[in-house]
Amino acid sequence: MSDPCTAPLPTTVAGIRIPDTEVARKAAVLAREVSGVTLFNHVMRTYLYGALLFDRRGVRYDRELAFVAALLHDLGLVETYQTPDERFEVDGADAARRFLREQRMPAERVEVVWDAIALHTSVGIATRKRPEIAMISLGSGMDFAGNDLQQIPSDALAAILTAFPREGFKQGALDNIMALCRNKPMSVLMHPFAEVGRRHLTDFPVPTVEDLLLAAPFDE
Repeated sequence: MSDPCTAPLPTTVAGIRIPDTEVARKAAVLAREVSGVTLFNHVMRTYLYGALLFDRRGVRYDRELAFVAALLHDLGLVETYQTPDERFEVDGADAARRFLREQRMPAERVEVVWDAIALHTSVGIATRKRPEIAMISLGSGMDFAGNDLQQIPSDALAAILTAFPREGFKQGALDNIMALCRNKPMSVLMHPFAEVGRRHLTDFPVPTVEDLLLAAPFDE
């Protein structure tokens, strides 16, 4: 039986080409090794949704950069790559940068991947950036919350979900969010994930934006 971490990816899914460059293959191996099947399938769907959306719009983009950024965009949810205080997006971006520098990717390309990962939850910012950055935000949001999912044709959606099924993604994502809220709560300060912590955790220590504003040390 072949090793699932090294088994080749399909060449295409729903008509979308899967990059087969050396760095793309190595990024896929890393993502499979550290993420588990549920998270790995999510990052693959992120690429496929984003690529399909942009291909249908006729947007030109660097497919290798988009693919690598999608594959590595959730490394910050993996305990190995987590720092005590940084947002998970920054942890993931930093981990991706280290990995890509080891692969001798040119610095300017590495920084595009860094931005794509660091900004992927900041939709209003990421979508104003270059296509490879915007794609990761749009594709991950589509898979996380179904944003604009109606733009994906039903046959393409079925092909993507068959190739990379969800495997309990909703609960897995919630578990990851809760882990961040428990283990490094201040990393979700002014982050949407803090809403989950406040709903589910007793004595969640993270102040709201209102708390921060009213505690500012000014006499008025």
